[in-house]
Amino acid sequence: MVDNIANMPYSEFVSWKVNVSKKAAKRAKKLPKKVMDLFEVLLLDLAKIGPAQPEWGNYSKLTHDRYHCHLNYSFVAVWEVIDKEIRILEVTYVGSREDAPY
Repeated sequence: MVDNIANMPYSEFVSWKVNVSKKAAKRAKKLPKKVMDLFEVLLLDLAKIGPAQPEWGNYSKLTHDRYHCHLNYSFVAVWEVIDKEIRILEVTYVGSREDAPY
């Protein structure tokens, strides 16, 4: 899923295009199964709702167009708005909160 979110069957309900950076996709492949499942749910939420995700644990806006949330106690995801007009987001990091770039 991480590699090809655009071809998911829910695409008719998507209001934001969500890209996953190569580095984040590589890190995502190393996530434990339960955390990967949560990450996939986050990707769906980002595609449907957009960058603001207040329902996710420890969600916060890091800068003007950069956000993060916890997938569980140990793992986080960071994403940024690439283009507001055509609604493109990019997940730039997923992994351990200790190594998170914020």
